[in-house]
Amino acid sequence: MVDNALVPNSPLLTSPGAVTAPDGSADIGVAWHYGDPLGEQRTAQRAAVVVDRSHRFVIAIPGDERLTWLHTISSQHIAALPDGKSAENLSLDVNGRVEHHFVQTDLAGVTWIDTEADRGPDLLTFLKKMVFWSKAEPRDGNELAVLSLVGPESPAVLSAIGVQTPTDAYDALALADGGFVRRMPWPTEDSFDLLVPREQLAVWWTKLTDAGAKPAGSWAFEALRVEARRPRLGLDTDERTIPHEVHWIGGPAEHGAVHLDKGCYRGQETVARVHNLGKPPRHLVMLHLDGSAEAVPEPGDPITAGGRAVGRVGTVVNHHELGPIALALIKRNIPVDTELMAGPSAASIDPDSIVADDAPQAGREAVNRLRGK
Repeated sequence: MVDNALVPNSPLLTSPGAVTAPDGSADIGVAWHYGDPLGEQRTAQRAAVVVDRSHRFVIAIPGDERLTWLHTISSQHIAALPDGKSAENLSLDVNGRVEHHFVQTDLAGVTWIDTEADRGPDLLTFLKKMVFWSKAEPRDGNELAVLSLVGPESPAVLSAIGVQTPTDAYDALALADGGFVRRMPWPTEDSFDLLVPREQLAVWWTKLTDAGAKPAGSWAFEALRVEARRPRLGLDTDERTIPHEVHWIGGPAEHGAVHLDKGCYRGQETVARVHNLGKPPRHLVMLHLDGSAEAVPEPGDPITAGGRAVGRVGTVVNHHELGPIALALIKRNIPVDTELMAGPSAASIDPDSIVADDAPQAGREAVNRLRGK
């Protein structure tokens, strides 16, 4: 079970129709849905919804050297991140395995980081330990809370409440009463995070719903995220996951979290070796699950083929069009048409979820030239 004790339960759980997430969910503390989870997904794709994600853990890092310092201990190239820009980033262990995934925004002399509720305290502790002599001061930033606005009518909703719409993915603009609005490239093309003062969370919720955004729960957000094949740390990853497996490679322009042309950082050797010489042992795919099965799999359940373990189940969700679907990490050599069992359910790989990884590798080509191939 996820412990969100350091991020309080949202006051929006008292909103009409709000249903709390089930025990053990990664989204305890915010609404799971408001009575019509599939309808909420449809509205997100056709109009606009607002999702309470105030259980995200927020960290603030002021200090003149905050960006150059963070650049040296994380996977993204953010040493010169401009004011009003954002990026996705990772903290890796010495073997290149993912420990933390976070979104960071630099605005008015402060870097704001938001991450998973259960991982936030550990990330904050790590950052504090790594400061040494740098001019950077990581601290709890949970005075801000996250709301997500999703759907093609989102810009109109923002305009109706006097908020300027960021133009490009990862752009951020300050809000008049504190906090900021940030454009995100997922779970849909029209997605925005508003980091607002926590004491004004209900005020902002009312503003957005009065302007036409319909309330939606974490179920709707997760369904769109799975459809977009965007991984979530702790659900779609395990203790062995490396960035290549879940398609987190790339700079901000590629909507990635690992820049391949930057200086040394913890775990870089593994990242470079896999990129230049090898292939990741597993890859992230989307599964279609048997809707007639008596039970659905849980995150972490084994995926088998012919009785042999070939992967693990990640996020499982019921989608308004696709039915029961899941993200999964499976061995790269498993053919796309393989009949699978995901826990108690038959499953098949969505062929459109396979990301081609057959680009030439500089290191491998160099080795082949030395061998005369």
